[in-house]
Amino acid sequence: MVAGSVLQAARDAMRLADVDPARAIPAAAVVARHARSGGDAPAEALAEQAWGHALAQCGQVDEAVAHLRRAVRLGVGEAAAESRMKLAFALVHRGRAAAALREVDLAVGVLGARARAQRAVILYHLGRRDEALADYRSAERALRRGTDRLALQRVLMNRGVLQAERHNFATATRDLLEADRLARELGRDLVVGIIAENLGFVESQRGDVPAALAHLDRAEEIIGRHGGQLAPVLRDRAELLLSVGLVGEAFEHASKAVAAFRRDGRRLSVAEARLLLADIALHAEDWAAAGRHARAALAQFGRQDRQHHAALAKAVVLRAAVNAGRPCRLTDPDLDAMVTALRGRPSALVQAHLDLARLAVRRRQTARAGAHLAAAGRARSSGPATLRARGWYAEALLLERADPRRAAAAARRGLRILDEHHAALGAGDLRAHSARHRADLASLGLRTALTGGRPADVFEWAERGRASRLRHHEVRPPDDPELAALLPQLRSTVAELDRARLANLPAAKLEHRQVELERRIRNRSRLLRGSAGGVLDPVRASELDLGDRVLVQFIELDGALLALTLTDGRLDLRPVAPVREVADLLARVPFALRHLAKRPRPEIGALLRTTAGELDELLLPRCDRPLVVVPTGVLHDVPWSTLPSCRGKPVVVSPSATLWHAAATRPPRERTFAVASGPGLPGAEEEAQAVADLHRVPNPRDATVDDVLKALATATTVHLAAHGRLNPDNPLFSALSLHDGPLVVYDVQRLDQVPETVVMAACDVGRSVVVSGNELLGLAATFLDRGASQLIASVVPVPDAATKDLMIAVHRRLRSGLPAARALAEAQEELDQPNGFVCVGA
Repeated sequence: MVAGSVLQAARDAMRLADVDPARAIPAAAVVARHARSGGDAPAEALAEQAWGHALAQCGQVDEAVAHLRRAVRLGVGEAAAESRMKLAFALVHRGRAAAALREVDLAVGVLGARARAQRAVILYHLGRRDEALADYRSAERALRRGTDRLALQRVLMNRGVLQAERHNFATATRDLLEADRLARELGRDLVVGIIAENLGFVESQRGDVPAALAHLDRAEEIIGRHGGQLAPVLRDRAELLLSVGLVGEAFEHASKAVAAFRRDGRRLSVAEARLLLADIALHAEDWAAAGRHARAALAQFGRQDRQHHAALAKAVVLRAAVNAGRPCRLTDPDLDAMVTALRGRPSALVQAHLDLARLAVRRRQTARAGAHLAAAGRARSSGPATLRARGWYAEALLLERADPRRAAAAARRGLRILDEHHAALGAGDLRAHSARHRADLASLGLRTALTGGRPADVFEWAERGRASRLRHHEVRPPDDPELAALLPQLRSTVAELDRARLANLPAAKLEHRQVELERRIRNRSRLLRGSAGGVLDPVRASELDLGDRVLVQFIELDGALLALTLTDGRLDLRPVAPVREVADLLARVPFALRHLAKRPRPEIGALLRTTAGELDELLLPRCDRPLVVVPTGVLHDVPWSTLPSCRGKPVVVSPSATLWHAAATRPPRERTFAVASGPGLPGAEEEAQAVADLHRVPNPRDATVDDVLKALATATTVHLAAHGRLNPDNPLFSALSLHDGPLVVYDVQRLDQVPETVVMAACDVGRSVVVSGNELLGLAATFLDRGASQLIASVVPVPDAATKDLMIAVHRRLRSGLPAARALAEAQEELDQPNGFVCVGA
């Protein structure tokens, strides 16, 4: 190369480092070698700068520092100052804050606004947010007077993130959208992806989960395509998933982010991601792990001289200690300094005040506790929904002893904010898991009601604690062509996989494709918004028309189980037992039922009778009347017909009294029947044909998912004889096996209408996965959510052969007009055989 062409090649490598750093690295290396061999110091300095800048963008920070230091030594004037700016960026990501500030301050004297903008970035990473914002504003004013659009784009992009953290969402979005426009005009495609990630962060902070996920998906695609760093996207997605209670998925993404940051040598980000792991451990109630991760992050922040981030770590250390009931080793001056440092992080500050209030109560510092609660309570007036709800929780705690009625009103306000916010989520798993935000408010209201001693108030708060069971209308995600196209692909893949396994053929590729399709379906569904009409106040006990029924509602609080019984308008409250004692008894029941179904043995029968008798004595009132049972926690999977006092008695199980009331008062539709069966169960076809003959309806051979969905959308009573599977790890992929593959929860969610009565003669599909707020996920729960009035299904595995006679006996009674619960109870008594079938709904 001639001298002029080497310098031009170095300039080209510098431009490429901004738009495609992965390609810039080898290009800059070639130019640097040519410049060095030709003794062209200016060209070599620029090539080394491009090389170091590209390496830093691709996460190879240690190598980047070496090349940028060489660029500084070789350069003069503005060229050296440009290299210092990029060196400062690399140094701050190695955790060398003081050295980074020295380099950038030297650059400010030469480059002015552009270097000041870089100093703002460094101050931001050090947690000095007010200083950073001042530098951003100063740099922006100067840059708008000039023509350096690239520098202006960088200022706007970085300032947008800072504004989002301060909850200035409109300003943040405005900055980022202008930065996006400039990046597109400048051809900076990788930066467009980084801005998409930042927009996802803004929406995450605002609480708009579908919008945040959409931005992060776009960011991952663009950044990945251009060889950029995906670790920040993993971290942001982990924080977002954690915000809606998806702890397991958040941990998976955060762990990958930690590994990627470590691999890229980004020590500042490693410490931040370690702190995120601590926060995830808090949500998982693993106080020891939370404290361990937070202390490790705190030590790293201390070495990096990042006082703001150290305050965040101290807040997690405090919270872990308070929740674990351990002494907090932080001194009062430490804690005061922590609060001061958190003032730019509203959510962290409010939680810190709440934790400090609990610590003060433990230390009997009443006035100090009140001051912290009052400070936290100020958040109730503005900000994202979850922040305002925490503010109302603080207000309720402040009023709990002095004015219980106002405390309860404050808790109601907080719950309504959360419920209205979460109703916009279209994905069932997001709605269900996000109910964890309600737990503290619901528990406080319940405690207040129990202290007041009025059973009607306890009933109200027991209902309020049942989360999204109080919606005006069922939530239905909108029609989405991409989701509609993915579901048949999943079905055909699973069907092909089943055939391969039966033939002992290699199945690894099909298994991988199934996992990938499930991931895409789950992620796509989370982008959709719900169509709920709002939140309904819970039904009052006095509004329930039970007829001759008795309602038993169970409540769990602080490890104890209580029961409310409503009989002829009279409410009684009684303690039941510790939850652990009841859970230990319940664990024996499915064990006994499984063994009795396979091979009846006297000792197993005796175990079942003894256990059922003990549970009956603990759980149910002595009466001969039909029951409506509203369970909680472990009680959702009780096979009630095995309890002695339920023998031959109609028992309806409902997730909430409000849901039961809505279903019981819904006008009935003209009764029509449909039947379908699935493959792989020897008795299923015979059972389905017998039921179809009873109702004089067709029994379609080789029923497909589309056949069954059509029946579900048109008939009022549908019988499904198919193998069922509850997926505890991914409940929305719980399935019924049909001839062309599985019918999953996502299929049911897309229906405009579901039957009034659904009978599922399948193993285990009456069970649901129970998550925070007594939220349920699974096929049975989804049918009820979509508007089914009652559902008959088993909560324990049942042999195929054992269901035929029971189902025929049930359908004879349904055909004669009996309600589903009575039909099931009489059929179970007629056959005199213990089983796990229950009637859920109304």
